[in-house]
Amino acid sequence: MRRTVIIDAPSNLGLRPPAPGEVPGCHGLAAALRARDLPRRIGAHDGGAVPAPAYDRGDWRLGDGVFHAPQLATYTRRLAERIGTFLDAGDFPVVLGGDCAIQLGASLALRRRGRYGLLAADASADFRHLGNAPAVGAAAGEEVAIATGRGQADLADIDGLRPYLREEDIRYAGIRDGDEDIPELASLGMGVVTVAALRERGPDAVGAALAEELGGGGRAGYWVHCDADVLDPAVMPAVDSPDPGGLEPDELTELLRPLLAHPGCVGLNVTIYDPDKDPEGTAGDTLADLLAAAFPQG
Repeated sequence: MRRTVIIDAPSNLGLRPPAPGEVPGCHGLAAALRARDLPRRIGAHDGGAVPAPAYDRGDWRLGDGVFHAPQLATYTRRLAERIGTFLDAGDFPVVLGGDCAIQLGASLALRRRGRYGLLAADASADFRHLGNAPAVGAAAGEEVAIATGRGQADLADIDGLRPYLREEDIRYAGIRDGDEDIPELASLGMGVVTVAALRERGPDAVGAALAEELGGGGRAGYWVHCDADVLDPAVMPAVDSPDPGGLEPDELTELLRPLLAHPGCVGLNVTIYDPDKDPEGTAGDTLADLLAAAFPQG
């Protein structure tokens, strides 16, 4: 069996300030899940942390490009190197964010090693780019677009490796029904399973089918991106953009279980849970419990 290794990626660089003078709290996700004993519960070894550059509220304005772009480029390289070390050792990295822009580190690490797919369990597509929006700004809402080569070169073309992911190698599960990005995603060959479709087919069946699909087709494997906002705000209010109509915890567990168990799956990242928005700790408990249950060892 592969060794599971947890890496902390406590970066909030991909989110703009929630209010003037405030800093997003999702950088506390990794510490919160470790405090709930997640490493032991999934049988993971400690892969250490990749500290993020300081959050700089600065004088950025909409239209200036991606917020924190230089810091994000530096961080993406560093995180990709850490992830790559464990991939080369045959390990299974579990990267605890952080915001969704940490996915760029995984995408770059995989691109350096070949052709890989991505399964994004997410409420939204994170596919904002200048072809479908008047401006960009927060990489946590744009990381899939950036990974497919859309956007400024300092983020989208690190080491001349644009694109890190091919459009046809990306699948989504848990996107809200009626999301405005679905037509564009479909036109580009990205498969989308909305919440309603997932419930109609069954989350376990969807996960198994996606694992088989992404584990073949000329790909060397696939990565799983789990954004906590894929859950319904009734059980996961502690995210930056709660969106009603999401999955229940058992549905997400059933979706993830076959995806993580498939031999083609090479790693996982977990993002966006904000402990500052969870004073009672119940949302963090839910996230830790469903992740532990989703792992083959859990």
